[in-house]
Amino acid sequence: MNLEQLRGFLEVAQTGHFTRAAERLHLAQPSLSRQVATLEHDLGAELFHRARGHISLTAAGEALLPLARRMLADAETVRREMAELAGLQRGRVRLGATPTLCVSLAVEAIAAFHETHPGIELHLTERGSRDLLAELSQGALDLALVTVPAGRTGASTSLTRAPLLAEELVVVSSAALPPVGDGPAITLAELARLPQIVFHESYDLRAETEAAFRAAGLTPRVVLEGPEMDAVLRCVERGLGVAVVPAMVLLDRPGLRSIRLTDPALRRTISLIHRSDVRPTRAAEAMRRILVETADDVARRDRGHAGFLSRPV
Repeated sequence: MNLEQLRGFLEVAQTGHFTRAAERLHLAQPSLSRQVATLEHDLGAELFHRARGHISLTAAGEALLPLARRMLADAETVRREMAELAGLQRGRVRLGATPTLCVSLAVEAIAAFHETHPGIELHLTERGSRDLLAELSQGALDLALVTVPAGRTGASTSLTRAPLLAEELVVVSSAALPPVGDGPAITLAELARLPQIVFHESYDLRAETEAAFRAAGLTPRVVLEGPEMDAVLRCVERGLGVAVVPAMVLLDRPGLRSIRLTDPALRRTISLIHRSDVRPTRAAEAMRRILVETADDVARRDRGHAGFLSRPV
């Protein structure tokens, strides 16, 4: 068994077609077929059901799939580590982040990292927390920034979690309009009566707020559904409604007014996750340090603003 055979196996599994997989690998189709057949012979098991016009994984193929992904990811880590021995002049960092963190913490850290290490190739993946953890486990990411509601661990035993920031979810409205509440906070029941702009159902934030409304026996008054973070904030600035957002996105947003949410308050932890069974490359370790420094800086800036963010105890 060798890496080329595993790459061929993965491409066929992903495309469900030998010819298309061969094209993606820049191989002749007979060569790819021989690679897979040799792998099956070496393992003593058929990996694919071969029907006319249709390829699917056998039970043995399903079992091999996550292992093959892990082995190829580990091989890539070795190559990148060797390339970095001369210093952080070359290499790659694959960072994943939730949509709300992509427009805040992640982009600030990436800018700082690129200024210090311009030769390192950077890849940013935007997904929900659950998908990011799956990609990290498969070796498709080096680091992931995820959000975890208070009381949950947010990582399996094969992953290491480092809490970066404790964050409140707050209610935002247009700064050009009168405040939505008379005091420093608004209750969930009061929020339910206001016209609300909600995120796409793929957002972790959407699931968290909906769970809070269900637990309280409340139905929110939704006037707009489905846009991305920047679109939600712009719609709020235009006075179309209010929105529940992470406190971090308020930094440098003078067009928004924020108010605390109570009864209940919604809080979550922003965590940095990496695999515990693979030593990080030097480039990934440098990015980890910059993410921690950026989180410290964001918390300091917020202390002088609203106090919605803090470093976890």
